Amino acid sequence: MIQTAQISQSSVFLVSGGAKGITAECVIRMAQHQPCKFILLGRSSIMNHEPDWAKDCFNESELKKRIMENILAQGKKPTPMEVKGVFKRIASSREIHKTLLAIEQAGGQADYIDVDVTDALALQQKLATVVERMGSITGIIHGAGVLADKLIEKKSEQDFETVYATKVKGLENLLSCVSPGQLDYLVLFSSVAGFYGNIGQSDYAIANEILNKSAHLVKQHHPSCHVVAINWGPWDSGMVTSELKKAFAKRNIEIIPIPVGTNMLVKELDSANQDTAQVVIGTPLEPVLGELNPELRTYRIRRKLTLDANPFLHDHVIGGYPVLPATCAVGWIINACEQLYPGYKFFSYTNFKFFKGIIFNHTLAREYILDLKEIAKTNDGSIEFEAKIRTKKEESKIPYHEHYRVQIKLVREIPSAPTYENANVEEDYKITEQIPSSLYQSEESSLFHGPSFWGVKRVLNLTPKKITAACAWSSISDRQQGQFTIQNFNPYIADLKTHPTGILIYYFHQEELLPAQSEKFEQFAMIPPGETFYVSTELKSKVNKNVIVDIIAHNREGQIYSRWLGWKGTIYPIGSKGI
Repeated sequence: MIQTAQISQSSVFLVSGGAKGITAECVIRMAQHQPCKFILLGRSSIMNHEPDWAKDCFNESELKKRIMENILAQGKKPTPMEVKGVFKRIASSREIHKTLLAIEQAGGQADYIDVDVTDALALQQKLATVVERMGSITGIIHGAGVLADKLIEKKSEQDFETVYATKVKGLENLLSCVSPGQLDYLVLFSSVAGFYGNIGQSDYAIANEILNKSAHLVKQHHPSCHVVAINWGPWDSGMVTSELKKAFAKRNIEIIPIPVGTNMLVKELDSANQDTAQVVIGTPLEPVLGELNPELRTYRIRRKLTLDANPFLHDHVIGGYPVLPATCAVGWIINACEQLYPGYKFFSYTNFKFFKGIIFNHTLAREYILDLKEIAKTNDGSIEFEAKIRTKKEESKIPYHEHYRVQIKLVREIPSAPTYENANVEEDYKITEQIPSSLYQSEESSLFHGPSFWGVKRVLNLTPKKITAACAWSSISDRQQGQFTIQNFNPYIADLKTHPTGILIYYFHQEELLPAQSEKFEQFAMIPPGETFYVSTELKSKVNKNVIVDIIAHNREGQIYSRWLGWKGTIYPIGSKGI
């Protein structure tokens, strides 16, 4: 049994960026909740004694006037830059003293070290002396961070290095001073920018996402340590000016009040949250969408596919070989389109055609090429792409072999979900009792899929023209998803929605299906893992080897999550399914 950490008076927290700003407010609140010891790190120097001319002067204009007078008294000519620098040092020192005093008044102990957290040697040297006095460090709070917000094409290497190093190199240096094995707590101040991304903050987003992943890694290797990366939204502090508040308000981004945020930190350190390695506290950052550039562009994306990189493929084996599900191919295309236009969301695809499956055997190509061609942009908020996944054919008159073709539509706002008027979720026991209890990988069933795709729980009703099944899909790990991650489209649930069609055809015709094409797919809402939903399949025609159905995924009340209109499958005799 893992012993949960507890903060006590003997606990010693090493806090980067902890003497000023939001991190200081959090430390003060921690001391008020449970007095303990803090070693605060910051780049600002601290004045043990202020100049006599600065004492008891707290008005900014008056203090700057006294600074100029002092410089003039030394026979120098004051410059605005020099005056600003002296003022900043005095104000910074006062804020640090204020933090130290507040911690002591709360019953805690605090010491301050002026050191750059990216300087490993200086950090180790200065920290050693304080640790002798305060005791061994039992917790780390990494709150240091700097910004250099610019569009990526305007960022310099130095901008990136400064932002990145403070977060990432800073964490490395802190952990080089304190072994994770001796820590009861590791708290990383990340950002919603790392979780959602944000315009102008590519470097900041990268650095914070590394903190998020680091939290999960440390937790895996040190499960008894209380590890959490907190993805904070914007705080109501000096950094958020009135102009920024107005901008956030337009984007429906809520500001975190200081008392609320500091109490949330204390709550996250409670032993009840011991197993939560990452938390988001803040409103999602939706990109600001401007006018679309009317120019229609083309893109080419290359990808190498391997079986080792995609463990889920072991659950989709046809004819003895792992085969990429068509929904995963579409998922790759959708994700690529959305990444080109952040803030736009996938809504539908049309004219999907399946030419040749991607089989993970000797026929697997060295690389697969995704060609995207913009075919329409409208200022009402939609973008349409024509997409093809192809492989290059060596020494052939036909330069490319096509695997899939589809048209994708992105929109700013997803339309309201319609209602499926023919929904029937009542169970017909006369029919369902004849359906095998084991629907997957059974001799009595056509569903060959492995656990990554399981989800049909039971057939509710079944006729030669329609089937309705209750479904729920259990999530699979990021590692299992490999190169085909779930974003605004879940290819695993999408594949699952076709399974009832296979049951209908197998039950009445003793035949099996593979996807061939579909006229239209629309998605109004994603289905959360574990949530029960219903799939109703209506058979429109069955002629020779071709089956055409409409597939509707909906809730119990009939509200539609997604629907395929004109989904076409090709029949293969049982036991001879091809690719």
